[in-house]
Amino acid sequence: QVHLIESGGGLVQAGGSLTLSCAASGRTSSRYSTGWFRQAPAKEREFVAAISWSAGTIHYADSVKGRFTISRDGAENTVYLQMNSLKPEDTAVYYCALVRGFSITTMTNRDNYDIWGQGTQVTVSL
Repeated sequence: QVHLIESGGGLVQAGGSLTLSCAASGRTSSRYSTGWFRQAPAKEREFVAAISWSAGTIHYADSVKGRFTISRDGAENTVYLQMNSLKPEDTAVYYCALVRGFSITTMTNRDNYDIWGQGTQVTVSL
C-alpha cells in the first residue's frame, strides 16, 4: 500500500514563495501520475497541477500557470510544487494524490485519483 505525505505548507505574505513536497512511501508504478489539488473553505477541491511518472507530461490549472512549477525526483520518490508570486486566493489545504494514466482528462479530474495524502495548509496573507 502506497502512502503520500505532504509537507512544506505554512504562512507567507502575498508575493512570497513556498515549496510543497509530496513523498510516497512504498513502491509506485510507472503507470501512476501525481497531482496536486487544493481546497479552500466552503469550496470544492480543485485541480492545481499534475506530472506523469516520467515527467514528460505536465498540466497546470490556468489560475497557477506561470507561477507554480511541478517537478519530481524519481530517486527520492517525491513530487514538488514550487509556488511563486503567491496570492491570498491561493490560500487552501493542498493535497497530493496518485492517478493511473497521464492524459489531460485523467490528470485534471479529482474523481480519477485513488490515493490521497492528508494535506498541508497554505495561508497567504495580504
